[in-house]
Amino acid sequence: MLVLVVDSSTPAVTAALVEVSADGVVARAQRCTVDARAHGELLAPQVDAVLADADARPADLGAIVAGLGPGPFTGLRVGLVTAATMGQVLGVPTYGVCSLDGIGHPAAAGWPVLAASDARRREVYWAVYDGAGQRIAGPNVDVPAVAAERARGLAVTVAVGDGAHRYADVLGLPVREEPRYPDATALARLAAERIRAGAPSEPLTPLYLRRPDAVAATGHKPVLP
Repeated sequence: MLVLVVDSSTPAVTAALVEVSADGVVARAQRCTVDARAHGELLAPQVDAVLADADARPADLGAIVAGLGPGPFTGLRVGLVTAATMGQVLGVPTYGVCSLDGIGHPAAAGWPVLAASDARRREVYWAVYDGAGQRIAGPNVDVPAVAAERARGLAVTVAVGDGAHRYADVLGLPVREEPRYPDATALARLAAERIRAGAPSEPLTPLYLRRPDAVAATGHKPVLP
């Protein structure tokens, strides 16, 4: 089955096509551009590009997988709206995966690992994965020192992700070079069981972890004396 994967939870805007079969998940095409200010401009053309690279059409898709974040509101919603809209139009199921899982799961190699992405405001989105790649803490948003303290309590010996690179001095852990951003094939593998089973489409609920900066007014000031 041909599956589209999209993620816009980090500065890396990613679209990929993978083939999910009973034997595994194989990447067919991928486009990834790191630009924190152009999620809306980049994602749709990248979806078109990976379809063209694989000589496929939207009608060939059997499912769509989207990274749910955590991530900043503006960027994250681009991927989720794209995935939800395409799923509805094409009549194919959509499945969500925590985007940090796409960093931490492929990095696990027998020992606990901290996955961190940049949350701005001098904070990180983070989660901890055991040696088998299962998430055992998070996702959370905290200052790097708090994430480091929690990670040490879970015997973490290595960190991965763009947030880990940015705050390596605070985390005090060796930082692995890759994956720096959510890996599209890993996201598909984490959804593969649901895809093979033909599970019902899931609501793509974003993991914002923060309240929005802009909120509706709760009252009105009087304009008359």
